[in-house]
Amino acid sequence: MGSRWLDAGLLALRVGVGSAVAAHGAQKLFGWFGGFGPDGTGQWMDSLGFAGDGKRNALLSGVAEFGGGSLLALGLATGPAGAAVTGNMVVAASTHAPNGFFNTSGGYELPATYGLIGTTLALTGPGRFSADQATGPVFNRRWMAFAGLMSAIAGAAYMITTRRP
Repeated sequence: MGSRWLDAGLLALRVGVGSAVAAHGAQKLFGWFGGFGPDGTGQWMDSLGFAGDGKRNALLSGVAEFGGGSLLALGLATGPAGAAVTGNMVVAASTHAPNGFFNTSGGYELPATYGLIGTTLALTGPGRFSADQATGPVFNRRWMAFAGLMSAIAGAAYMITTRRP
């Protein structure tokens, strides 16, 4: 397969998944697309037993999703953006795990898929058709992807292990 096809595939993956994740974050931050906004999402996060203030957690989660998804769609700071999506989706998947795998039962299928795609894009990079290609390695260096993924996994582990039943 030629590199142009690979770059076109990465563009389609980034724009499709990045836009979906960003829209999900917009629900948390702004109440768009039938979302609850930070107050309603904060109450829901409190009900899940996450440590700290639910509204703050909702805002942080919304920023990771809206910001990370938007940056993935643009192909800007792809390593850190993919890491932000990964960490947030690991935590989201943990809340759905009791329902099994499939999304039809409220399972972790969708957040696990988004998290895997975030990791994949952080590791592979955005391809040629991206803002990172236009700006050079300013916002997307290998160490940024590695540091972002390690930080995201550590943060997700903290959130999961401090969650009250």
